[in-house]
Amino acid sequence: MKAELQVMVDGLHRQGRHNLSVSLVAENGQPLPEWQPGAHIDVHLRDGLVRQYSLTGNSSQRDRYQICIARDKQSRGGSRYVHDVLRPGQIVGISAPRNLFPLQPAGKVILMAAGIGITPLYAMAEALEAASVPFVLHYYVKQRGDEAFLPQLSKAFAHGFCEIWYSSEGHSPRSHVPAELLESAADTHLYLCGPQGFMTHVEQQANARGWDSAHIHTEAFKPVAPAVEESEAGFTVTIARTGQQCTIPADQTIARVLLENGVDVPLSCEMGMCGACLTRVTEGEIDHRDTVQSDAEKSAAEQYIALCCSRSKSRNLVIDL
Repeated sequence: MKAELQVMVDGLHRQGRHNLSVSLVAENGQPLPEWQPGAHIDVHLRDGLVRQYSLTGNSSQRDRYQICIARDKQSRGGSRYVHDVLRPGQIVGISAPRNLFPLQPAGKVILMAAGIGITPLYAMAEALEAASVPFVLHYYVKQRGDEAFLPQLSKAFAHGFCEIWYSSEGHSPRSHVPAELLESAADTHLYLCGPQGFMTHVEQQANARGWDSAHIHTEAFKPVAPAVEESEAGFTVTIARTGQQCTIPADQTIARVLLENGVDVPLSCEMGMCGACLTRVTEGEIDHRDTVQSDAEKSAAEQYIALCCSRSKSRNLVIDL
């Protein structure tokens, strides 16, 4: 996916011992496109290195974007590049904001973040405060000193509050259930962002207490890549508009095979979390492996496949390309 905007790195700021926030301003000095909490952008760090980062902070600001990136020991290049190479004054390309994790109308909102999953939820807290919507933010980190945006989250809010919990002090997400999660309410929505295991655990806790699944919203900042099983079979993908057929072997993604065969694929994260490559399927049964679609969307009458990670349960898939 090509960059749409050129921005300059206006500042880098340490956020806790492992995180780095990056301030981006338009190279031409013009206001940046509007965005709402939950939105993310593609950042073209260098040729061939594109990553998705949630926008954070005050969504009413148009003069700059703010993102925050954790140093990842298992970095595939993005985290390492931001922390070790990116510097103020550098020009990078970004996409316009896309929002697959928007705030929904609610009487009250519970926000639960783990690690760098705080980035979209911090923006949500600021927006809820500005809109006078009651909220509570529960933020889980390993130990003191790991917190991002600590001064901002420690301030007195008029319409909500933030609680920071430390695993090293006996308050890990698995051992601690916030009081707000114990009883569901018809007008309350729950937003989760963090590692998949964290979100799955909290979802299970909420479901056990009668929460409406439509009121639970999740976004993974780092999905677990599905392993390829030895017994996994290949299949065929047919392009509906041209009739072109491509064989997808067990060790390659649909997206990569299509690109190698000259088919234009709107590719971005290649991890099933951004939605850029979602494509309608007109025939065949999908083996969904993305994290961007809800369970309801994955079982809907009209089916979409994430070409970068999902596969087929049938011998042939016909896709609307």
